[in-house]
Amino acid sequence: MTARIYKPSKHAMQSGQAKYQHWVLEFEPSDKKRPDALMGWAGSHDTQSQVRLRFQTQEAAIAYAKRYGIDYVVMPEQPRNLKIQAYADNFR
Repeated sequence: MTARIYKPSKHAMQSGQAKYQHWVLEFEPSDKKRPDALMGWAGSHDTQSQVRLRFQTQEAAIAYAKRYGIDYVVMPEQPRNLKIQAYADNFR
């Protein structure tokens, strides 16, 4: 049971930062997804891949993983590339 700890980056269609201040602990999938025979939906018997925990800090997520004996990998935080421009630059 291995987990990834990372800080999600915001989507291109979003301007706010509300959901992207927390660190996330997600488990790596241990079983591949297969199509369901009846409905055709993709699924697996792995219930750990459905667990997604949020933490205020990276240290809190690491402490949780250590407390419960979970192997973890910390993904580095991606830097934000800001393109600062004035509204008037759109009309030049």
